[in-house]
Amino acid sequence: MPTPPPGDLPPDIFRAAAHRVADTTADYLAGVERFPVMPKIAPGDIAKELSAAPPEAAESIDTILDDYKRLIEPNVTHWNHPGFMAYFGITGSGPGVLGEMLAAGLNVNAMLWRTGPAPTELEERVCDWLRQMLNLPPEFRGHINDTASISTMLALAAARERLPGLEIRQHGMAGRLDLPALTIYASEHAHSSVDKAAIALGIGLDYVRRVGADKNFRLDPFVLEQAVAWDRKEGRLPMAIVATAGTTSTTSVDPLKEIAAFCAKEKIWLHVDAAYAGSAAICPEMRTQFEGWEGADSIVVNPHKWLFTPVDCSVLLMRDPERLRAAFSLVPEYLRTNDGALNLMDYGVQLGRRFRSLKLWMVIRAFGVEGIRKRIREHCRLAQKFAEWVRSDGGFEVCAPVPFSTICFRATPLMPPAGQDHFNERLLAEVNAVGPVFLSHTRLNGRYVLRLAIGNLKTEERHVRGAWETVCESARKLLAGG
Repeated sequence: MPTPPPGDLPPDIFRAAAHRVADTTADYLAGVERFPVMPKIAPGDIAKELSAAPPEAAESIDTILDDYKRLIEPNVTHWNHPGFMAYFGITGSGPGVLGEMLAAGLNVNAMLWRTGPAPTELEERVCDWLRQMLNLPPEFRGHINDTASISTMLALAAARERLPGLEIRQHGMAGRLDLPALTIYASEHAHSSVDKAAIALGIGLDYVRRVGADKNFRLDPFVLEQAVAWDRKEGRLPMAIVATAGTTSTTSVDPLKEIAAFCAKEKIWLHVDAAYAGSAAICPEMRTQFEGWEGADSIVVNPHKWLFTPVDCSVLLMRDPERLRAAFSLVPEYLRTNDGALNLMDYGVQLGRRFRSLKLWMVIRAFGVEGIRKRIREHCRLAQKFAEWVRSDGGFEVCAPVPFSTICFRATPLMPPAGQDHFNERLLAEVNAVGPVFLSHTRLNGRYVLRLAIGNLKTEERHVRGAWETVCESARKLLAGG
């Protein structure tokens, strides 16, 4: 009998392996609490267990999956753990995981409508669902990217393209004496993706103006107006203002209504970074915090943060998507079509595009809008409970307002400020070493501050109470000289 030609796994082996992967994933999601949130390993420990060279002969899928269970699953930081309360909580929910699996099986590249008809049209529709959920005007149209860093960069590229008479797309920026210094403005608490976008777009870090904030860590509109006026006098050209709805450190919301009015008057592009907190606007009672964002030119919201969609999925909502197309559309002959359809490749840097909308579509349908609201409200309730516990303890303080589900707090032992900072740094290390929870930190007004961010679907009040007890016990241990 002749040897069959090389090919993929035989269907029966794939089917058996797929069932095993499904069982492994379901067991992991159901029992993730058996792991510490952070694995108790040191840098290099995993590399020691991995073969230095690729296998010359094929290995069985069962052997590979055995190694996954032994080497990989226990040794990741478990973002899907109910005790993961660092940075911004995320959840790879069941419906989203299923959507990711199905998308991988289809293996679509939705660069053109003809290379991905359903992905193209589903992306348009599911982004419009999100727009409706956020109560934004119908002129906003969505486009899915991997992360908010890329969404912000694309929005700022569109802002640059809108500036009249510069023709940067055609002539670039290098060596041009006729080009004024383009300037981007953002709060001192805005995300570093603004700076990275300035680097990538050739604006330069010197021309990112970090504007001062008020006592609640929100961009100060008066300081912003002064900065813009000074720059115009110096011959700089304001290109865009980035307002944040849910800053990285404190989740503060910049005064969007005032900033939007100023941008309209000055004819400056307004981009709103609502990567984390934008999802809260699905709840009608929280929409007052976002008043004014409907006047923005672009908004980014990350469903992979607080909409329970597996990483990665970032939605860029554009008031005038043709601005984005004008910045990036480039169609070589081999990609030309005559079907008149929208092609997603025209709205960003990348040509190849994953089928990200499938998992978001499945999450929204599986939970429903009201179900999503209930989950967001519960996270905010738990955050308020934690803040109450902190405020009621004389050895700690809440360091920022708590508008959503993140709390900034610190221990306040009787020692000089530098000693307090060192104590809180040690406290964070001790809490994270214990294992059932994982917290992160920031600096506010120069002081070292702990952050607890609630956002996982599995996080219950018992987990938040356990986090507080771990913090208190760790603080007592350090104060006792432990």
